[in-house]
Amino acid sequence: VIKHYESNARFIVGQGPYVAYERRFPTCHLIPMFVDSEVLEETESEDGSVHNVQRRCKLDVDAPRLLKRIAGVDYVYFSQENTLNKRERTLHIESHNETFSNRVIIHELCSYSAHPENEDWTCFEQSASLDIKSFFGFESTVEKIAMKQYASSIKKGKEIIEFYLNQLEEEGISHVPRWTPSLDMENQTGTPDEFSKLCVCVVDKLDADYIKRYLGDLTPLQESCLIRLRQWLQESHKGKIPKDEHILRFLRARDFNMEKAREILCQSLTWRKQHQVDYLLETWTSPQVLSDYYTGGWHHHDKEGRPLYILRLGQMDTKGLVRALGEESLLRHVLSINEEGLRRCEENTKVFGRPISCWTCLVDLEGLNMRHLWRPGVKALLRIIEVVEANYPETLGRLLILRAPRVFPVLWTLVSPFIDENTRKKFLIYAGNDYQGPGGLLDYIDKEIIPDFLGGECMCEVPEGGLVPKSLYRTAEELENEDISLWTETIYQSASVFKGAPHEVVLEIIDAASVITWDFDVCKGDVVFHLYHSKRAPQPPRKDPLVGQHSSITTPGGNNVQLIDKSWTLGLDYSMVESPLTCKEGESVQGSHVTRWPGFYILQWRFHTMPGSASTNLPRVDDVLASLQVSSHKCKVMYYTEVIGSEDFRLVAVATCISGFPYWRLAGGFIYLHCWT
Repeated sequence: VIKHYESNARFIVGQGPYVAYERRFPTCHLIPMFVDSEVLEETESEDGSVHNVQRRCKLDVDAPRLLKRIAGVDYVYFSQENTLNKRERTLHIESHNETFSNRVIIHELCSYSAHPENEDWTCFEQSASLDIKSFFGFESTVEKIAMKQYASSIKKGKEIIEFYLNQLEEEGISHVPRWTPSLDMENQTGTPDEFSKLCVCVVDKLDADYIKRYLGDLTPLQESCLIRLRQWLQESHKGKIPKDEHILRFLRARDFNMEKAREILCQSLTWRKQHQVDYLLETWTSPQVLSDYYTGGWHHHDKEGRPLYILRLGQMDTKGLVRALGEESLLRHVLSINEEGLRRCEENTKVFGRPISCWTCLVDLEGLNMRHLWRPGVKALLRIIEVVEANYPETLGRLLILRAPRVFPVLWTLVSPFIDENTRKKFLIYAGNDYQGPGGLLDYIDKEIIPDFLGGECMCEVPEGGLVPKSLYRTAEELENEDISLWTETIYQSASVFKGAPHEVVLEIIDAASVITWDFDVCKGDVVFHLYHSKRAPQPPRKDPLVGQHSSITTPGGNNVQLIDKSWTLGLDYSMVESPLTCKEGESVQGSHVTRWPGFYILQWRFHTMPGSASTNLPRVDDVLASLQVSSHKCKVMYYTEVIGSEDFRLVAVATCISGFPYWRLAGGFIYLHCWT
């Protein structure tokens, strides 16, 4: 995103970016390889709103002299077509190579457009494809040269447009009027108000006071990423979306890479829904053994207003807690701590009048020894870190590790690879009593609230810990049967869907009046959901030969099963009983079907290819270059199905509605409410 040049409160607005872009031609000194260009054809629509220019560009590609001699050329020629739509305020640029087009195919698309959330910003999107059929045995060399040139051109794109905007400013051009349609009402249809709507687009943007009060400093690019990701969530989840502060954490965790942030946020929202994490603070009751022996708790706040959590890890009997509670209870307790931390951040934001989005954690390692390196305990710690890292990014503002003993490097070696690099940068480690000196604890925490066990005067209510009595230990069988796992055991199943390899689930129906229900989340990619009926029993689950190409298909995190035999004919061997339902990435879909016949019903998730659209996906340079070499055709869904007998089910049909995230959506136009007697 390029923000228009600003100097002395003047802006280059209207058609400024296009005027600046046109100054690149016929040649541009900022692009050394761009030698020359000539206009082949230039046209304009009758109303002057669309301007089309076709050019032939001459490039001096930075390639080895030997390669040029073998190829027999000194220059490479490209055809370029520019289409300026003044009404829609867009500029589309499409180019392809003329030279060696029978050996190498290069296709590039670029576009400039007014930002949908702030008309004073210009969006620039660029993508390209490279197909090398043959090139005198130098295919690999040509590929490297093409990628190098392409990466270089992207990096210089913003620099070049700003150079010419500056040039316009220096020439005293601070305003380039926008195009307006003819006001000759005899030759046009519509009212004057409608004409004005064609020229002026009023859009929302984040209020500056709101940003300062609740979000903190954001660059225009960061603000744009937040707005676009929030808009995508609104479209996918129909209104019920996380707060801006929560979305912003995921963006910051991925350096504001939209695609990566969206992926992990979508996965986290699915995880929260499946395990009812939003209700954890209301539903989770800490066992007494945790209250007595878990040496952690909240303690005031640091100098920056961040909530302060204290963990006396050295005094904690990790082995005893794991043996007495199991990993699941420990995980739930840690998640409740994180949920409480989010609540306290919101509270402190109101108290201090500035954004507080993370907390400070003080870990006292006094008493840490080899007993804490008990393998099952370390394993539990690593798994907890994994869940927290994935679902609570950028919530740790600072981690103060005090009184680190000699055994600490061993624990750090085991744990640090599982901690995000950005998080590790927030760690401050003090050995012995170093925390009492300059640069120590007093730099981050007020003297009045330093806990008594660290030499302060403030009483700390964190339990002192001690050894958990062995009488409280429970067997593995007792722990396993206690509750549903938050790790991997869930009523939901995971499946991978590939291009050409759908995932299918069969349900045998005996009672013709039964109800099939489904609930699934599209974690990655877009899918089409089908429901079929067959009188014949499908063959036992088999793996498609295509699946062998994907190593992840055999992992517990995702499987792929196909049941409909390729020899079957739709309409003869099986029939469609629900219209296909296209589901986008991030959607949560629930629905029901009342069966009319006994037999076998097959639920199918099929790969769906969406039309190319970059309005919500703005890949980085690395992502674009990677796409030239790797094509991903994988989707992932997490689903749950159930068959309810007619004797246990009372059906209420209501008009289709969408209630937010999660929302009800099914083919057929009805929602079925389940009622059990």
